[in-house]
Amino acid sequence: MASTTPTPIDTAPPVSTSAGSTGRAGDKIFAGLSKGSGILLLVIMASIAVFLTYRASIALSKNEGNFLTTFDWNASANPPVFGIAVLLFGTVVSSIIAMVIAVPVAVGIALFISHYAPRRLATPLAYVVDLLAAVPSIIYGIWGALFLVPYLGGLNSWLDEYLGWTYVFEKTQVGVARSLFTVGILLAIMILPIVTSVSREVFLQVPRMNEEAALALGATRWEVIRMSVLPFGRSGVISASMLGLGRALGETMAVATVLSPSFLISGHILNPGGGTFAQNIAAKFDEANEFGRDALIASGLVLFLLTLLVNGAARVIIARRKEYSGANA
Repeated sequence: MASTTPTPIDTAPPVSTSAGSTGRAGDKIFAGLSKGSGILLLVIMASIAVFLTYRASIALSKNEGNFLTTFDWNASANPPVFGIAVLLFGTVVSSIIAMVIAVPVAVGIALFISHYAPRRLATPLAYVVDLLAAVPSIIYGIWGALFLVPYLGGLNSWLDEYLGWTYVFEKTQVGVARSLFTVGILLAIMILPIVTSVSREVFLQVPRMNEEAALALGATRWEVIRMSVLPFGRSGVISASMLGLGRALGETMAVATVLSPSFLISGHILNPGGGTFAQNIAAKFDEANEFGRDALIASGLVLFLLTLLVNGAARVIIARRKEYSGANA
């Protein structure tokens, strides 16, 4: 009699698809929220641009002066005459001074914290730098007015004596150091923590293998930084610099506290006077009538466009130069 072997029965439990369904639902929810956030941001930016453009068009339609070249700001006069020549010059010059001073110092501090300082020193130093970014701008303004302005007289005299031949550092007016140069130094101190913090985090992301390979080939510490760290973090430094420049362009209270406003353009940056967009808006907004506020909004539109152009230029630079990408380091 032949024996028959019973066929084994698959008793494995059925595969549950609830986990996969939940995962797919979570992906869809996350994708929808991300897309909605991006669209909301674009709507907000477009709304700001439309509002500024509408109110600016009202002011520009009645302006008797050239908005781009007029030095005066008499929006409450009859007829109104106002222009942004002085404000544009002061904003750009003070921001350039701040960037020239702050970026090299910030990169140096970031490299020291990330690659030179021992851990016992690097950790508290990084904490202090991050803490400086949280200080309100009015505190910087008060410090600049009470400490920076009085003690910059000696530096201004030294620059005038030894670099006055450059015309830029020639001081032709007597007065306290309430100038665009002082504003630039104050803005450099204010944006220093932002540029330092972002640059430090980028430098810390450099692959350890790249640094070890350079050291194994006999490179010095500086050669490792020059060949491995800086190429990898170049795009991050550019982004950090643009963040700092954005704050420098729009800083209000600190500049208003330190600067002696005047509607004169002078290439002597040590002379008192000058003006910026943000400082002018803060100083004149309360006393302006309805039309005067529209004129100030028109100047705010220029600052809005200037900020967009600066950030757009930074993105173009990073996109066109592939060697700025950390992936190619």
